[in-house]
Amino acid sequence: MLRILAALTAMVATAAAADPSRFVERSVDLHGKTYRYQVFVPADLHKPPAVVLFLHGSGERGNDNQKQMSQGLPPWLKQHTDFPAVVVIPQAPDDTEWTDPADTALAMAALEKSVKEFHGDRKRLYVTGLSMGGYGAWQLAVDHPGTFAAAAIICGGIEVLDPEDRDLYVHAPKGSDPFAWVAEHIGKLPVWIFHGGDDNVVPTEQSRKMHAALVKLGKDVKYTEFPGVNHGSWEKAYATPDLWDWMFSHTL
Repeated sequence: MLRILAALTAMVATAAAADPSRFVERSVDLHGKTYRYQVFVPADLHKPPAVVLFLHGSGERGNDNQKQMSQGLPPWLKQHTDFPAVVVIPQAPDDTEWTDPADTALAMAALEKSVKEFHGDRKRLYVTGLSMGGYGAWQLAVDHPGTFAAAAIICGGIEVLDPEDRDLYVHAPKGSDPFAWVAEHIGKLPVWIFHGGDDNVVPTEQSRKMHAALVKLGKDVKYTEFPGVNHGSWEKAYATPDLWDWMFSHTL
């Protein structure tokens, strides 16, 4: 009997330990439409987890709930399954931008639903994004000051870059210095900015100016520029050894 009990105990312990980190598909209803998104769920959910919101770039838009998994943080997570936080990974529809009010609402709705489902710690909500998602992360920081404990923004920008695409920009008042305005309106949010030094898609100057505006106001900001790197700076950014320790050291 004791042997049987010991064997059962071992089986239960093994089963508990075998519950791996995983990606799960979810959906949220917003303004009469259903949007699907992915969530990375860490193996250990015994305490209220930190929750990270990830915004993808323009090439990952769609409605298949798969393209947003191909670049940036999701591939990194597949190689680092011991990541200790829940990660919410929404997908912007085709021909939209993360700075659009409809898309920012979608991102926040997916975040809110995930926080409730996985009992996330509201004092440890974080946002990160790359390229178009970097623009979106700045927009969310402006629109929701006091919501996020820290942000990591990669090869993003503030201003309109393409005269034919005037939707991708952070919505600052006309006539204002948009960098100074954003720096003022993100509140006390700590930010780590990353950019490639030879970026020919979103000019590096966008992040340099944003960094300078934050420094001028005495904000909590770090800036990392990768010399010789073009637009795909997110691989080096997410592989930065101190990034997650820095991010999770901040709480509201």
